[in-house]
Formats: sequence, C-alpha cells, structure tokens
Amino acid sequence: MASLFGKVLQVHQAIYEATDGLLGHRLLFGNPTLLLRTVGRKTGKPRTNALTYARDGEAYLVVASNGGAAKPPGWLANLKARPECVIQIGRRRIQATASIELPGDVEYARRWRIVNDNNHDRYDGYQAQTSRPIPVVVLRPRNPR
Repeated sequence: MASLFGKVLQVHQAIYEATDGLLGHRLLFGNPTLLLRTVGRKTGKPRTNALTYARDGEAYLVVASNGGAAKPPGWLANLKARPECVIQIGRRRIQATASIELPGDVEYARRWRIVNDNNHDRYDGYQAQTSRPIPVVVLRPRNPR
C-alpha cells in the first residue's frame, strides 16, 4: 500500500510541476500542498518536493516525517545545510528561510498540533512508527506581504 501511495504522490508532484501550480495545490483529501525547492547539499542540484502544509501566521509549516521511516527525508538535510529555499503555493513562488523545530523547542508542541490537525492526525501515527523525533519545519517568507 505504501508503494501505491508513493506513486500517487509522485504523479501529484509531476502534475503540480508540469502545470506550474495551476493544478496540484490540493492533495487527495483537500490537504493544501506546496512545492519545496531546495539545493542538494552534496550535488548542488535543484531539488523539488511536494509537501502538505499548514499555516501559522505568515509562516508555512511542513513536517519531516518521511512517512514514519527511521531516516528523515533528504530535503531536511538540504535545508539544514542551506536554509534558504523557495516555496511554491499554487502558481506563487516565495523566497523563504527554514528553521527546524524538535520536541522540547518552545513552539514545537503548538505547531505540531496545527500540522497534525491539518493532516487528519496522520503525523501522530507516523511518530508512533519511529523512535526518531519528527521535526516541524517552519518556512518563513523573506519578504512577507
């Protein structure tokens, strides 16, 4: 089943990118989705990942769950190496800076609730599958409106 879901996510991202955001902002159950554009920490090549998100004021919140896998997603290491990124919401591209929050950080629990509620409690299930703490990544626009 995870393989099928992975394929669905790949197709979703391909449509989002191919239409430059005209299609793809909403995923499956209506979850809002952004395209996170990073630079590969080892390769220096551009990388793009479609991720569901939630809002916290001006900030966009994403979760480095990797579906509850023991290893975090590669995009997290890219953001650690270079926190400057671009997020695409629909057709709009926004220059952003990422910060990574872990359990114990002041705002982590509140932000976890926001993203978990937005994703039908899916992240609680992912956290139960792994012993690693799953980070919440805060993407702050560099020039908020």
